[in-house]
Amino acid sequence: MSKNKEKDKRIKAEDARLRKIYAGIETKRLDVLDGLIVQAARLRVTLDDLAEDLDENGYTEKFQQAKGMDPYDRKRPAADLYNTMNTSYQKSIKQLTDLLPKETKEVGASDGFEDFINGRNEI
Repeated sequence: MSKNKEKDKRIKAEDARLRKIYAGIETKRLDVLDGLIVQAARLRVTLDDLAEDLDENGYTEKFQQAKGMDPYDRKRPAADLYNTMNTSYQKSIKQLTDLLPKETKEVGASDGFEDFINGRNEI
């Protein structure tokens, strides 16, 4: 399978995963989210690929400005691209997450915090 076909398959899988998470959202809202979900899926897969490249090849590379000059370490363009795309991905996921229905907590239900605090005195 070619790299592009394999990447497209991974993007479709991520798209399906995100759509499953947002399946409970009303249809007219989901129509608005469609592009955001597609972009988030593409960003996630591309970030995974860039992370793998950075793990294998590092964040820096030797660079020589001109003949006769000593090479020095500089940040690889892939590292900058990763950082920029990661910021976009985080923003996309934040927008999507903000549109999820808020979970309601039962009145009187304990989250365990009070028990933890009260139990400290027993130590």
